[in-house]
Amino acid sequence: MTIAMERVLAWKLMPRLMMLVMTIMYIQVLHWFMELSPEAMTSQATALTATVTGAMSSSFMFWLGHEK
Repeated sequence: MTIAMERVLAWKLMPRLMMLVMTIMYIQVLHWFMELSPEAMTSQATALTATVTGAMSSSFMFWLGHEK
């Protein structure tokens, strides 16, 4: 690899971009869930929100564990 490519890879742009996208999507899911009427808050909607929350938590822990 060239020196320029190694510098770009050292910035770890892809993991940071992925975390940014996941954070934006997580916020959108939370806004969607909070805007639902009480009748529309079914167990399926709650399960989707809980799954996205768990995925965000675990990916955040994984990302923080690999930052040095």
